[in-house]
Amino acid sequence: MSRRSAFLVCLLALWGLTGTASADAPGGWIEKDGSGLRTKLTAQQIQSFVPHTRGPFTFPFPYGTKAVRLTDLSDCPGGGDCLFPVGYSYWRNSNNHVSSNDMYLFFSFDRRKGGAGPTLFRYDKSRDTVVKVGPLFDPTSKFSWSSGIGWYFSATQPTKLYISDGPKLLRYDVLTRQFDTVMDVSSRWGNDKDLYQSHSSNDDLVHSTTLRIRGTGEMLGCLVYHERNQRLVFFSKIGIYDECHLDKSGRWLISLEDLDGQRGTDTRVFNMDNDSEVARLYREDGGPGHLDLGFGYVVGALSYNPLPNSSALWYLGPTISKGPVVHYNVNWNYAAMNHMAHGNARQGVPPSSQYACGSNADRMGVQNEITCVRLSGSTNQLIVAPIMTNLDAPGGQNDYDKSPKGNLDITGQYFIWTTNLSGNRLEAFLVKVPFQQLYQ
Repeated sequence: MSRRSAFLVCLLALWGLTGTASADAPGGWIEKDGSGLRTKLTAQQIQSFVPHTRGPFTFPFPYGTKAVRLTDLSDCPGGGDCLFPVGYSYWRNSNNHVSSNDMYLFFSFDRRKGGAGPTLFRYDKSRDTVVKVGPLFDPTSKFSWSSGIGWYFSATQPTKLYISDGPKLLRYDVLTRQFDTVMDVSSRWGNDKDLYQSHSSNDDLVHSTTLRIRGTGEMLGCLVYHERNQRLVFFSKIGIYDECHLDKSGRWLISLEDLDGQRGTDTRVFNMDNDSEVARLYREDGGPGHLDLGFGYVVGALSYNPLPNSSALWYLGPTISKGPVVHYNVNWNYAAMNHMAHGNARQGVPPSSQYACGSNADRMGVQNEITCVRLSGSTNQLIVAPIMTNLDAPGGQNDYDKSPKGNLDITGQYFIWTTNLSGNRLEAFLVKVPFQQLYQ
């Protein structure tokens, strides 16, 4: 075994991922933050290397990374634009596949446009083949009409998908098609309330969700449910509420609210060991913007920093302490990691030994690229692949849905996103992340 291969095996062992299929994905390169601008690919250039049907391909020079087209024209009647975008950078579209050669993914095709609704796919990691398993629900099910946005795979149970259903949070087995009710708040809060934008700890024992009034959409605050002892805790909003988010340990909760009416959402921090608010960080004092959470820390956009559209780390505790800047851009017009994804966070591993990836789409002439960085304060960035989205092309309907907002799988070896390929419909892709370059 070469020294490089031995290092990668040790690194995967540190992360608890020794059963994963690929430890040394090809392509990509390291460059300094704020450098290396490339011109966007045209629709014609994209069509020259992306296959017309599901299957593997290689991004052209200078990228050289291996990717897989997951959806194609056959998924929408007449080749229409019926695919919903991936939900968000912090919700996994892929399952825990660490001990399997197969990865399961879900995407939803709009039934109003002739699509089949939420649909299960199976990706063979060794053969790079994709099979559309089929719709997750019968056409008579109300869930068959869902966009799937806000749904996410369990980080632990390979076949379980989290789904919000009015006042309930459900776990759905994508193979047996059986539901389990995680929590039902109707007895306490009534049937006119919805659970919205849910998150779960990696061990599936703690869950957070926004409580909102169904008829008006008014958000009331954040609910946290401790599954082990069936304890339900509510934190009422005190500002203009945006969302709440549980960290992957289940110990820390943040609530994003505009508390002072000054510069946008501020951050409230709660310790779930004793269900108490312990700290606040205001946006104008350097609080985070678009973000994801690891185990006891936040990684996201850094507000009011002289480095252009920078991202940083924050440690959660009795106070919020800011860690290193982990990325910045060439200028204020460009934000490569606008939506940060850290679904690969590992318990017991220092953040400095981990990494996150991000994506964005804009109308600049500069190429939007999947970019990854170590959470160590290094000024290096890993360039993985082009996003291939044109916000002025019709595919995806509106700017928000056209934006990739891609997410990482549980291992961090695969990045999943949707793109309009500078054309008239959204499609889903994954790319193999050559993360090893971040550690050389």
